[in-house]
Amino acid sequence: MRVDFVLREVRTGLRRNITMTIAMVLTTAISLALVGTGLLLVRTIDRTQELYSDRVEVQVALAQDVSAADADCSQSICAGVRAALENAPGVEAVRFESQQQAYERYKQLFAGQSLADVVRPQSLPATLRVKLADAEHGASAVREAVTGQVGVRNVIDQREVVAKLFDFLGGIRDIAFALALVQAVAAVLLISNMVQLSAFTRRTEVGVMRLVGATRWSTQLPFLIEAVFTGVVGALSAVLGLVTGKLLFFDQLLAGIVANGVVPPVETADIVWVSPILVLIGAGIAGVTGYLTLRLYVRL
Repeated sequence: MRVDFVLREVRTGLRRNITMTIAMVLTTAISLALVGTGLLLVRTIDRTQELYSDRVEVQVALAQDVSAADADCSQSICAGVRAALENAPGVEAVRFESQQQAYERYKQLFAGQSLADVVRPQSLPATLRVKLADAEHGASAVREAVTGQVGVRNVIDQREVVAKLFDFLGGIRDIAFALALVQAVAAVLLISNMVQLSAFTRRTEVGVMRLVGATRWSTQLPFLIEAVFTGVVGALSAVLGLVTGKLLFFDQLLAGIVANGVVPPVETADIVWVSPILVLIGAGIAGVTGYLTLRLYVRL
């Protein structure tokens, strides 16, 4: 089989069905971009879990009068709460954070934002930050230790906050995969229609080829290459979309919280990792769909 003949037939088929080809590329690109977004979110969730695994604490906020009167937790009320926490099972360490220290950390987290100038040190409570040795049972032990204690304002379990973040990211991931599935169905239908239309427009010349002895495989190969080509182009377009989204959305809009370590960054290496997966999915779906369409619906 001559390579130049096959390539010429592929170019002819793509040119004749240019609108169908563009629709196929766009649909595949959207579908695979959503798949890529889901995969990147999976990696982000895993990294976020690693990021917070050693940082999650239980915070025991002190009442306003105790916070204002005790800057180093040396007075009896704060010292008593701290001792109760240190003796609680599952607690590894207890660190005191004064109102001024809380304010400095607040300014660092929201540097460059309007919120940084709204809050004053007096509006933030002093806090006993508890690092847990046993994350599963330590939080409940902390709550029991400070229940009924004078000077305790409230108890904040950071695991609950982090769990909400994981649920949010997981929800976006699930939505992305669901939309990708819908788009994938549309892409499969478009591939099937494109192959059938391309075969119909060249039915006369293919018939002549079969009369002079061409095998079925040789007449079908150009149509398969057309389908795979559009799938690969769609996958590369999806990768370009992910790169654009990283540069314009994630790197720009989320630069502050990424810099402060709230969420891990999406790195270029992540997109490099997901790119071959998208190309293989695009080429595989297009190739399989094209082959089945030719076998089931097209007689060449």
